[in-house]
Amino acid sequence: MRVSSDLTPGGVGGRRPRRASGPPAQPREDRVGGPGAQVAAPHEGAGSTGESRPEPQAARTLLHPRGSPGPCVQRRGSVFPLISRARGPAACAPAQPASPPGASPVTELHSRGAPSALAGTEGPAAVMLPAIYTVLAGLLFLPLLVNLCCPYFFQDMSYFLQVASVARRVRSYGQRRPVRTILREFLEKARQTPHKPFLLFRDETLTYAQVDRRSNQVARALHDHLGLRQGDCVALFMGNEPAYVWLWLGLVKLGCAMACLNCNIRAKSLLHCFQCCGAKVLLASPELQAAVEEILPSLQKDVSIYYVSRTSNTDGVHSFLDKVDEVSTEPIPESWRSEVTFSTPALYIYTSGTTGLPKAAVINHHRIWYGTGLTSVSGLKADDVIYVTLPLYHSAALMIGIHGCIVAGATLALRSKFSASQFWDDCRKYNVTVIQYIGELLRYLCNSPQKPNDHDHKVRLAVGNGLRGDVWKQFVKRFGDIHIYEFYAATEGNIGLLNYTRKVGAVGRVNYLQKKVISYDLIKYDVEKDEPVRDENGYCVKVPKGEVGLLVCKITQLTPFSGYAGGKAQTEKKKLRDVFKKGDLYFNSGDLLMVDRENFIYFHDRVGDTFRWKGENVATTEVADIIGLLDFVQEVNVYGVHVPGHEGRIGMASIKMKENHEFDGKKFFQHIADYLPSYARPRFLRMQDTIEITGTFKHCKVTLVEEGFNPSVIKDALYFLDDTAKSYVPMTEDIYNASLS
Repeated sequence: MRVSSDLTPGGVGGRRPRRASGPPAQPREDRVGGPGAQVAAPHEGAGSTGESRPEPQAARTLLHPRGSPGPCVQRRGSVFPLISRARGPAACAPAQPASPPGASPVTELHSRGAPSALAGTEGPAAVMLPAIYTVLAGLLFLPLLVNLCCPYFFQDMSYFLQVASVARRVRSYGQRRPVRTILREFLEKARQTPHKPFLLFRDETLTYAQVDRRSNQVARALHDHLGLRQGDCVALFMGNEPAYVWLWLGLVKLGCAMACLNCNIRAKSLLHCFQCCGAKVLLASPELQAAVEEILPSLQKDVSIYYVSRTSNTDGVHSFLDKVDEVSTEPIPESWRSEVTFSTPALYIYTSGTTGLPKAAVINHHRIWYGTGLTSVSGLKADDVIYVTLPLYHSAALMIGIHGCIVAGATLALRSKFSASQFWDDCRKYNVTVIQYIGELLRYLCNSPQKPNDHDHKVRLAVGNGLRGDVWKQFVKRFGDIHIYEFYAATEGNIGLLNYTRKVGAVGRVNYLQKKVISYDLIKYDVEKDEPVRDENGYCVKVPKGEVGLLVCKITQLTPFSGYAGGKAQTEKKKLRDVFKKGDLYFNSGDLLMVDRENFIYFHDRVGDTFRWKGENVATTEVADIIGLLDFVQEVNVYGVHVPGHEGRIGMASIKMKENHEFDGKKFFQHIADYLPSYARPRFLRMQDTIEITGTFKHCKVTLVEEGFNPSVIKDALYFLDDTAKSYVPMTEDIYNASLS
């Protein structure tokens, strides 16, 4: 054992016996034991010339616990100096006076202040044990304390980390050359799992490889026969079918953008949607021949029109599938799309148009990736089967359904149109595990007749938006413990919220960490003036918790706003400038939301739908929810109508009755009187056999507002709120004229 050279006389030490010549080394006096205690040099084995004297067993145990050196012995590269310093100055105190002659080693050690054998637990490791136990106890107790004080901390943290991971991944995709688009993800899945089912439609199954080859043919037909090149735009006018998917992938392979036309619009609206995207080609389903022929005189002068079929019987309209059949299925060269960047438009998706003509939101390749992030966070897996009944021309079905399916490598079960009666049969037929919804869709399922096999399915996850709290509870109670992930987003918006805690009725949660990265707020909004409220300095005012406000999100590189195609004025209208300081720029969502005391976010209403009456704001969604609780009401659409000579708008509701039920005016009156303040109670009711909705189950209000409540114009039955009779009574010409006076 080599001893440090800085040991003073009287310290513990010894010299290694030399193998050469010379007298054996004499051991130095022990610091603790004094002259009477010596430590022998260790044996070197056979051939050693050194002589060793064994130290007493008790002293050896006390001086060197478990065979370790004394506290002041320093070995090169050892941790013992650290332990010595940790024990403090007393560990290396000067030698004490020698013990009386004849004292035993144990007595001698006690007299020198050394620890006794009974105190052997006070060694270096023992000193650390209480600290270690304290740390371990703290680590065990900390999660309980955090959960008690901040019950959603770990869920908030987990969600933030997942979102941050998606953002980092998307950023890296944009830095590659060529950039990584959703097409690259599909091509990899087609190469890795070519025979895996990708599309299920009716009794047809298409694998990833089959869709890949078919989309190759589409790209070649567009390139060779139609003369399209990257950067061009093609408008697709068709319903849900497999062709929609492989046409879209073929366009991406060519570097073209696709305009997703709503297959339910006609005439002026259809012409408007086609023209604002600047498309060169219209691909339409032959089932929509009448709609195409209606606008044909205005289209054929500037564009080429094709039916997605092998024949055409309309003059000026060609067939497309016969050209697809003629070309090769070989992969498309990347040079055909070499100029595509993250900012290149990939899709034009139209707003619902409930308050006017639809607007074409520009969706670039960068934005497509963020649309798929929702399915990643909600836990979509490769072995999932996603059931999509929503229209593919809408962002929910296309960007979350199809694109999310591609990213996960899952299977998509597609239906041409939603059917409440066939919904669960399809889920059982295709072994569906994930469903997409709009709030009204789940309400239709809850209103359908109950069946003994309502729980007989494999659905574990539902992703969508617009779900009312009461329908949420009813749906889960009836159809089983399905995890519902409600989200908030707008097709053109730059912010999305996800209810990752699955709080019933909420659309999201204020996440402190996320808010440090994405700047969004709720600001005061004047419904009557249809503009944000500003303070004396001209800046917007944030609303406190519990108060409804307009959602705005700062436009940055991380949260961009691409605007609308063919409408600079519309794009500018969605921007708010000088919101909180001079020069800042925010996106105006047009949606009113509310944050509660627990930081959960709730959707309140659309700005255009909320109206003001008697100085109070009336949210159409809240009124509709209350009316919908009546047992004889099937569906309700609430809106505000103008009354001559009065400021603001007064409430009116369009009602669809349940089958075999009659309207009860007194019961209706009592119900709304119990739940709604006087200013929010609809003054007029309109009974309709069908209530007009969009393809995404949103109520159309424009025509209803324009028609008002004039019984000489409206042929539907009208009712008027009579406070004296405490009932809703039939509307007459006399009542109508009196209301105008």
